[in-house]
Amino acid sequence: MKRMMVFSKRNFIEMSRDVLSYIFCVAFPIAMLIIMSVVNSSIPKQAGVTMFRIDNLAGGIAVFGQTFVMLFTAIGVAKDKNGSFLTRLFATPMKARDFVYGYIIPMLLVAFIQVIMSNVTAFIISRVQGSELKISGLLLSTVMVLPSALMFSAIGMIFGTLFNEKAAPGICSIIISLGCFIGGIWFDVEGVGGTIEKVAKCLPFLYATKVARAAIDVDFKKENFIIPMAVVLITALVLTVLASFVFSRKMKKIV
Repeated sequence: MKRMMVFSKRNFIEMSRDVLSYIFCVAFPIAMLIIMSVVNSSIPKQAGVTMFRIDNLAGGIAVFGQTFVMLFTAIGVAKDKNGSFLTRLFATPMKARDFVYGYIIPMLLVAFIQVIMSNVTAFIISRVQGSELKISGLLLSTVMVLPSALMFSAIGMIFGTLFNEKAAPGICSIIISLGCFIGGIWFDVEGVGGTIEKVAKCLPFLYATKVARAAIDVDFKKENFIIPMAVVLITALVLTVLASFVFSRKMKKIV
């Protein structure tokens, strides 16, 4: 446990030194939240567009921000793997799970800080616009989105282990685009229907967005929260185990 926590601290400090992490993990999601809110205010009410309404947008942006947590997890793992740092650590008594959790735990902390700042911004926007956004829902969503943060961190861990620091970001960019497109962040996937909806329901991204939005609305209906949360939790746990397995196999090859 002590070794894992020391390693986690080191990884958090390393990320905090990267200016790009502040831009993509904090500034960019907040900027998108503000921009989309401005776009929403310019859409006539009779158009019936609700996707960019602040109560819907806040949850989507929370998940959008987590995709960049995945990106920086992958970059961090790939960079350490291709250098001599991990090679030296493999000679220590640290186990594969110490490395995996040592990378994932600080990213969960980053995701937690990220959603707090995003929710604070959403609350301010709601007051400026004169709309109601429940404080209890915002507080609840801060905790309820952590399983999806674990899921994205595990995906980043897997990509960082399998690919080098040049290829991993490119692969993550595909997942970011895919997650935004069929994750229901920018448009109503279920409203579109057809093949897009079928594909979206086979992947966990839409369910992550549903959980975030349901938490903000304090809506615990089975189809809106319980089932999506179950899907996200199971996916997060499976991917974390897979990340540990993949990293363990990589360790054995290097050692």
